[in-house]
Amino acid sequence: MKTQESMPTTKVERSAKFVKTGFQIGGNYVKHYSKKLFNPDLSRDELNEDNATDIYNSLSQLKGSALKIAQMLSMDKNILPKAYVNKFTQSQYNAPPLSGPLIIKTFTKSFGKSPEKIFDTFNLNSIQAASIGQVHEATLDGKKLAIKVQYPGVGDSISSDLKLVKPFAFRLLGMSEKELNIYIREVEERLLEETDYELEVRRSIKFSKACANLKNVVFPTYYPKLSSNKIISMDWMEGLHLKEFLATNPSQKLKNKIGQALWDFYNFQQHELRAVHADPHPGNFLITPDEKLAVIDFGCIKELPEDFYNPFFSLIAPGLMDNKAATIKAFRELEMIQPNDDKKQIEFYHKAYKEMISLFALPYTSKTFDFSKPEFFEQLYAWGEKIAKMPEFKQPRGVKHFIYVNRTNFGLYTLLNELNATVRTDTFQPHLSK
Repeated sequence: MKTQESMPTTKVERSAKFVKTGFQIGGNYVKHYSKKLFNPDLSRDELNEDNATDIYNSLSQLKGSALKIAQMLSMDKNILPKAYVNKFTQSQYNAPPLSGPLIIKTFTKSFGKSPEKIFDTFNLNSIQAASIGQVHEATLDGKKLAIKVQYPGVGDSISSDLKLVKPFAFRLLGMSEKELNIYIREVEERLLEETDYELEVRRSIKFSKACANLKNVVFPTYYPKLSSNKIISMDWMEGLHLKEFLATNPSQKLKNKIGQALWDFYNFQQHELRAVHADPHPGNFLITPDEKLAVIDFGCIKELPEDFYNPFFSLIAPGLMDNKAATIKAFRELEMIQPNDDKKQIEFYHKAYKEMISLFALPYTSKTFDFSKPEFFEQLYAWGEKIAKMPEFKQPRGVKHFIYVNRTNFGLYTLLNELNATVRTDTFQPHLSK
């Protein structure tokens, strides 16, 4: 892949890139409707493909929060046309890498010297480039290391980038401005944390120690003295990303084993640590040669406060949905039903959310669940499409914690579906306050 020799870092440069992309999209619409004059039955497929390509090319050059939004949207497969999902999925694994001189500049700023003077060997060609940073291979004292280097200006551009992303998000997501602002603020908080590499190293060490006893889950060792606020040094982990792993045609037994490791990793964190790795995209995991799940990124962590955790997970407790008063109480605590709702609205939202949660909680209702079932995901996506068209859901409902917790759990479901895994779902259970 061709390297990127420079990167827009100032607000003016990044804004100009968005404006240029906006003009390209406008041109795509003109082209589409010109063709439609001669062919009224023309579908939007070509338009979606052109727009997705232009938006992705722009975001991949901007990197940072702009590209991170694309990565997040690619996981929400039920809200975007297929062309966008296919194109944005590239951000989960590869974006155009930055050139060697820019990497040396980052090292010099952090340590006062180039990487060649810190490590025995350092490959200036990146092994993987994603949204916030790119990974390089190095060695030191006979040990192979992975060095994650943050792109220049990423942390400084988050707020302005998200403002520039909003017009694209309006068109792609169809959210109200109020709803989009809640989404953007929560995303901004998490992204600011993701660009703090010193925080990530501390969290990576803490979480890998806390999860050390999980079966078939492994983590790299992190090296704080070789890390900074823009650089993370860790052990190199051998393995395949999910897409590469599935291409080897693994046995169903092995896919179930990896699926179980994923399920346990996420549910242990949610219920035992009350904080969770909230970025379940395939680029953050490897399947190792000895058939274990390696977790290689702890940049995005979502803490679950008590006043969210208890009502949220009480909704999947056996029998709660049969208790209308208790269910409505939980919905109120989670702001899914709001103080000014009248009796008719309360009935409507009680029925709608009960249907949604009963579907979402299906994996928890038995000791095992087969995530290969297409009908389960068809129902999930159909429900999402249905409420997207309902005026009652045009305004935001629910506390902000839903954004990343729902993303985490649906992302986990999607990974398990790609594995066609059957897993035990009773291994880690909620601990609810009475």
